[in-house]
Amino acid sequence: MKIIIKILVAIFVILLCLPVVLLPLTTSVPAWTWILLAIADVMLIVTLFRITPAGRGITIGLSGMILVSILAIVVSQIFAATPPITDGNGKPIPNSIASLEKVNLNGSEQWITIRGQDVDKPILLNLGMGGPGGGGFATRSLFEPLEKDFVVVSWDEPGTGKSYNAVPFSELNKQRFVEDAHALTLYLRERFRQDKIYVYGVSWTSILGVWLVQEYPELYYAYIGNGQMVNIIRDDVMGYELALNYSVERGDAKMVETLQRNGPPPYTGEDMLDKYVTYLDVLNDYMHSPHYTVIVPIVPFIAPEYGLVDKINHTRGLIRSFEVVYPQLQDVDFTTQAAKLDVPVYIFAGRNDVNAMSSLVEEYFNILEAPHKELIWLNGGHGLDGSSLGQFVDVMVNKVLAETYPNK
Repeated sequence: MKIIIKILVAIFVILLCLPVVLLPLTTSVPAWTWILLAIADVMLIVTLFRITPAGRGITIGLSGMILVSILAIVVSQIFAATPPITDGNGKPIPNSIASLEKVNLNGSEQWITIRGQDVDKPILLNLGMGGPGGGGFATRSLFEPLEKDFVVVSWDEPGTGKSYNAVPFSELNKQRFVEDAHALTLYLRERFRQDKIYVYGVSWTSILGVWLVQEYPELYYAYIGNGQMVNIIRDDVMGYELALNYSVERGDAKMVETLQRNGPPPYTGEDMLDKYVTYLDVLNDYMHSPHYTVIVPIVPFIAPEYGLVDKINHTRGLIRSFEVVYPQLQDVDFTTQAAKLDVPVYIFAGRNDVNAMSSLVEEYFNILEAPHKELIWLNGGHGLDGSSLGQFVDVMVNKVLAETYPNK
């Protein structure tokens, strides 16, 4: 019995230490704060074994560690911040901006980051990393090379990350997303005294991006799409069939059985998300990309803009937003619904992308009418990664900006 109690106490100690351990690794909490909390935890662990009787020591020690854990969570939220933009000497660059801010969009409080070496540069609005439900902060490093030529604004859309509780999930629909993105655009134009801005969307937010410029073309210099979604039903069915054939070729009988049991999408019901993730992770294997079941919980932990609560909410938001929003996208077909856009359009497509099928992207591009359009092929799969980042930055600066910004 004593051994079991010791094991349980050890497990509790490890769990209660975790928030403090995560502070220096994943948050913006100052060193002096997490060092003090770590010292407090060490002292309380000693208390567990020094105070007698043992039960009293355990009670005092664990109670104190619970309090320290709560403090760690609170300070992680308070000190959440986006890193400053600095020169080679570590000093902030004059006229630069690096800000994590709460903004009011149509009556709800939502969060953005604003980052750029020069506040007078054109604005690039990053709608978020996809999902539905992926916030805009976790992929900040992909946009850092653009901070010299743009002021990059990343948005945590309602239902994810720091904007997890911005609106009830029942209100997450096309109109909500479009009107909030529109309100954010108006805010940025006024604040930075810009006539128009640029807008970037990837995967799910490439759908939102098309909706946005379709409705308010006069506000945007250009639309930049990546991992462009075109026809949800066709894309999902093609992806499912590829995943099934790929599993057969690999001799993965268990996965073949699971996919056949699930059948082709669209899916509904309580296990909808599991069914989608099952074949999408097979496609990630095909593209040599990390599994969503691995990367989704990890991604928010690399973002210092998130406190520990935000990091958990980012994952919760992806799950809940997907379940609410994705069924609403089943009738999306831009070949008929957005065959004409009144802004310049630049679409980046991974040659090996089988999440947003490259064949469907090319089909859409060929019929699309726009003042100017370009399809830029990237090495790799869905979205941006290290292999395609250099090409993406080069095109954004030397083509998109050079061709569309009036002062270039």
